[in-house]
Amino acid sequence: MTPATLSGRKILLIVGGGIAAYKALELVRLLKKGGAEVMSVLTSAGAEFVTPMSLAALTGNPVRQALFMPEDETAMGHIELSRWADLVVVAPATAGLIAKAANGLADDLASTTLLATDKRVLLAPAMNVRMWLHPAVQANVARLKTFDGFHGMAVVGPDEGEMACGEFGPGRMAEPAAILEAITGLLAGPDGRPLAGRHAVVTAGPTFEPIDPVRGLTNRSSGKQGYAIAQALAELGARVTLVSGPVALEAPVGVERVWVEAARDMQKAVEAALPADIAVMSAAVADWRVDGVASGKIKKAPGGPPSLALIENPDILAGISAPGPKRPKLVVGFAAETTDLEVNARSKLSRKGCDWIVGNDVSDDVFGADGNAVTLFTVEGADAWPRQSKTEVARKLAARIADHFKA
Repeated sequence: MTPATLSGRKILLIVGGGIAAYKALELVRLLKKGGAEVMSVLTSAGAEFVTPMSLAALTGNPVRQALFMPEDETAMGHIELSRWADLVVVAPATAGLIAKAANGLADDLASTTLLATDKRVLLAPAMNVRMWLHPAVQANVARLKTFDGFHGMAVVGPDEGEMACGEFGPGRMAEPAAILEAITGLLAGPDGRPLAGRHAVVTAGPTFEPIDPVRGLTNRSSGKQGYAIAQALAELGARVTLVSGPVALEAPVGVERVWVEAARDMQKAVEAALPADIAVMSAAVADWRVDGVASGKIKKAPGGPPSLALIENPDILAGISAPGPKRPKLVVGFAAETTDLEVNARSKLSRKGCDWIVGNDVSDDVFGADGNAVTLFTVEGADAWPRQSKTEVARKLAARIADHFKA
């Protein structure tokens, strides 16, 4: 999105409590640089991490901290403040703020503003990994997503990584640049979401092809990149169906997940999810399966290991790319290569009949890692993206998809 998207737009920033509150200051700087006007609400917990003076200096506006302050109510009352903005951003959005918003509680200025606003709200969650994965928090976030037709609650992040407490996992607040991209995306479309009304099918993770009841053929895909893509598309307003192989990941908020195991199961699930506007086939589908699965565990025998006859699995990407009434308007494939990335990716783009190929070199630290370096191949050319988090790769790809439909 271009900075013009922010020029003259009014952003109300609610800063919750948590160590990630310091990132809110950088977010303000980026918003101001883009030409936005920013006003801020600082919670009492947020004031433990950033000062009102810092926010006031960066926004150029007074900082609101308490409900029913006479000097504030005579200038811009809390109800008027909630209606002033084009977009309300909560960063960091703590478990407490999320719970209040989900359940209609209004006992301070921040929660009252969220309840009183008639504008879209973007939440950037930040909390300990155990808190984020707690069923109560997940239920509250899911409930906020159902308010979409009323308020337009949207969520960006959280990211996965090491936290201030020393634990590792999802819960880190999205980086300011990513929040800025989500803001511009929300402000860009006719209803604030460039992919609103679009249906996306995303495949992720490995497939598992059984040999016998206890063994199988699979690969090292963690599913992280595909899950991040599903989340990024949902953040831009798409209705997302995620067809997932066996992985140890939580379903992205607001995304419908369909569990599968083998390649043929994935093919059936993808076909059942059609029609769709967008298909992103990021799963690492096994090329082969055993011709005849043993009904019992294969035992060691004096003759040595058994010989396995392999047959080809269905080509899901080629199938969904084939011309027909249910072909998605945009089909994006993935090419995981260990050598000759460009040659192999371009060959796959031609053979499969898809529109784009995301190529990545998996010969090094990619499987299971949080970072990725990819190249987007189209018939027009190639765009190499430097190594960054898989979340950032996903958001960049989602933005390109949104731009494609906008064009």
